[in-house]
Amino acid sequence: MKIFRNFDEADSIHNAVVTTGSFDGVNIAHKVLLQRLKKLADETGGETVLITFQPHPRKVLYPDTAGKDLYLINSQREKIELLRKAGLDNLIIVDFTLEFSKITSVDFVKNILLNKIHARKIVIGFNHHFGHNREGDYEALRQLGMEYGFDVEEIPEQDIQNETVSSTKIRKALLEGNIQKANAYLGHHYIIMGLIQEVNPKLRAIGFPSFSIKIEEESKLLPPNGVYAVSVTDEINTYRGMCFIKKRGQSSIEAVVDFHLFDAPDVLSGSSATVYFHKFIRQEKPFNSPEEMQKQLQIDRAQVDELIF
Repeated sequence: MKIFRNFDEADSIHNAVVTTGSFDGVNIAHKVLLQRLKKLADETGGETVLITFQPHPRKVLYPDTAGKDLYLINSQREKIELLRKAGLDNLIIVDFTLEFSKITSVDFVKNILLNKIHARKIVIGFNHHFGHNREGDYEALRQLGMEYGFDVEEIPEQDIQNETVSSTKIRKALLEGNIQKANAYLGHHYIIMGLIQEVNPKLRAIGFPSFSIKIEEESKLLPPNGVYAVSVTDEINTYRGMCFIKKRGQSSIEAVVDFHLFDAPDVLSGSSATVYFHKFIRQEKPFNSPEEMQKQLQIDRAQVDELIF
C-alpha cells in the first residue's frame, strides 16, 4: 500500500477508484466498501484509493462540542495497518484544517478527485456527505458524474443481527467493555499497537512478569479499567495472555496498559507489539496486599485459560 501526504504526490495513480472518509475502526461496513472498490478496480485495471483525514474533522470543526471528547477506535498507525491488511492500494492522508473544510463539494470533486487523482469511479457509503457544510451527497455526485464522465456508486448500510454497523456504535460498545460486540461490528479484534515499555516490577514480584505498551495518541479510545483476555503479537510470534488497563486522566497517553503473556520469553522480539482484545474478564479493584493481588490474578488467568482463542 502506498501512502501519500498530499494530493500532488498521488498523480501517478492509474485509473483511480476512489472513496473518502475517516474510516475509524476499519469496520465491517468499511471493508464491504473497500471490497467493492477492489472489484471495480480489477474490472478496469485500476487502483483503489482512500482519501482520509488527520485529525478527525470533528476535532477541527467542533473542538468545544462534538470533537472535544471524541476518542477514536484506532490510532493513525493502527488504521494504516488495518487498511493495508484490507488490501487497499493507495492511502491519501489529508491534513484536515478549517481552510480545507471550506472547499465546496463541487470544487472537491473537480479540483481534487478529477484534476489531481483522475478518478474513474467514486464509491461512497450510505448517506455519506462531503464538502463545505456537508453539502455534497450521492445525488450531487451522480449529477457531476453525468457532467464530467465518471461513475458513482453508493454502498447500502451494513447490518449485524439487525443492527446497523457504525463507528459510533463500536465506540459505545468498547466504552461499555463489550469487547465481543465491538469485535463483531469491526470484523476483527479491537487492537492496541505501540512501543513495548519496561516490565512492571510489581507484577513480576508476584509471579506475573508483564510488559507495558505505550499509547501513541491522546485520543485513542480505551475500554474501561480492568482485566481482558488478549493475544499479543510481536514482530515474530503470537502469545495468549491477559491485559490490565488503568486510565489515569482524560488523555489516553497517561493510561497504564500492561500485559502478562502465557509461555512467553522475558524479552519480546522487536520494540513494538499489537494487543488483540478477545473478552472483558473483570473490572479493576483495589488490593490490600501483594498476596491478595496474586490470588486474584491466578483466578483471572485460570478464567482466561478456559477460553478458546
